[in-house]
Amino acid sequence: MKKFTLSKLEKHWISYDVGNSAFTLLITTIMPIYFSGLAQKEGMSAVDYLAYWGYAASVTTLIVAFLGPILGTFSDLPQMRKKIFIGTLVVGVIGCLSLGIMPDWFMFLVVFVIAKVGYSASLVVYDSMLSDITKNERMDIVSSYGYAYGYIGSCVPFVISLLLVLGGSKVGISTGLAMNLAFWVTALWWVGFSLPLIKNYQQIYFVKSKAQPVKDSFVRLGHTFRDIAKNKHVFVFLLAFFFYIDGVYTIIAMSVAYGQALGLSSTGLLLALLVTQIVAFPSALLLGRLTHKFKASRILGITILAYLGIAIFAVQLNHQWEFWFLAVMVGLFQGTIQALSRSYYAKIIPPEKSGEYFGIYDICGKGASFLGTALMGFVGQMTGNVSLGVIVIVVMFVIGFIFFRKAIQLNEHYEENERKV
Repeated sequence: MKKFTLSKLEKHWISYDVGNSAFTLLITTIMPIYFSGLAQKEGMSAVDYLAYWGYAASVTTLIVAFLGPILGTFSDLPQMRKKIFIGTLVVGVIGCLSLGIMPDWFMFLVVFVIAKVGYSASLVVYDSMLSDITKNERMDIVSSYGYAYGYIGSCVPFVISLLLVLGGSKVGISTGLAMNLAFWVTALWWVGFSLPLIKNYQQIYFVKSKAQPVKDSFVRLGHTFRDIAKNKHVFVFLLAFFFYIDGVYTIIAMSVAYGQALGLSSTGLLLALLVTQIVAFPSALLLGRLTHKFKASRILGITILAYLGIAIFAVQLNHQWEFWFLAVMVGLFQGTIQALSRSYYAKIIPPEKSGEYFGIYDICGKGASFLGTALMGFVGQMTGNVSLGVIVIVVMFVIGFIFFRKAIQLNEHYEENERKV
C-alpha cells in the first residue's frame, strides 16, 4: 500500500473525533452504570431501568432528527458552519459538566438528553466539514483515521474516569464526587481537542446568502428533500443506512445497560468496552487503507453482515466471556462501518450542500437509534425478557443489507449515466 500522509487541516479535523469520542465512550460505559445506581435507589427494576435508558436515547434522536436538517441547512450559508459548530459544542459540554450534580434519575435523564443533543448536533456540522478539509479521493481513509484516532484517544479520559470511579473510595473520594470528576475530565478533553479545528477550519463550499436567509434556508431544505427523493441512489442508501446504523448505534447505546440488566459484572463490562476501543484503532486504520485495493462499498457490505452475526450471537448472551467476545468483534468493525458510511455519502452528494444533506443523514446516523432503543426496551418490558429485545436489532441489519445492495446497484447505474453525459 502507498504511504498515506495527513495534511495539517485533516489532522485538525480528526482531532475533534478524538475529543468527542470521549463523551461517546462515557455515555456508553460509565454513565449507564451511574444511572443504574440512581434508579436502584428508588426501587426501579432492571427491565424498567433498561427501558427508560432506551427511551431517553430515543427522545434525543427525535429532537436531533428535527434540529439536524435545520442546523445543517443554515450551516451551508457563508461563514456559518463554524459558528453553528461552536454553539452546539457549548451546549454539549455544559450538559456534560452538569450531569454529576443531578439529584435524581429523572433530572439526570433530562440533562443527559440536552447534552447528547448538543453532541449529536455538533456532529451534523462536523461531518459536513469533510468536503471542505479534504479531496474526494481521500475521504474514505481520512474518515477512517478520524474514527480510529477517536477510539484510541478516548481511552485516555476513560481510563482516568475508570480509576476515579472504581478506585476513588480507596483515597477518600465518594462515588458521587468521582462521577462528577469523570464528567469534568471528559468535558475538558472534549473542548481541548476541539480547539485546533475551531482555530483553523475555513468553510470553502457554501450556498449564496439571500435577502431572507431564514426563509431561504427552509426553502432549500424542502428542495433538498425533493432532490433526495428524485436521486434514488441517495434515497435508497439513506434507507439502508437508517436500518443498519440504527442497529449499530443501538448496540453502542444499550450494550452496558443490557449487560447490567443481565446481571453481569460492572467492572467486567467497562473493561470489555475499553478493549473494544483498543481493537477498533488498528482495525479502522487497516480496513480504511484497504479502500486503496477494494471498493469501499464492498468493505462496507462486509461490515454490515459482520454486525448481523454479532446481533444474532447477542440474543443468547448470558455469560461474561460472551460479552468480552462481542466486545472484540464490535471493535473489529465499528469504526469501519461508521467511517465508510460517512465518506461514501459525502461522495454522492453535492459538496456545496453538504450541511443540508448531512443534516438529513444525521436523522439516520449519529445518535439516530430511536427505533432500535425504543423497540428493544418495549419488547423487553412486554415479554419480561431483555434478550428478546435484541431480535429487533437482527431484523434491522437484515433490512439494512438488502437496501444497501440495491443502493450500490443504483449508484453504479447513476455513475454510468453521468459518464455518458
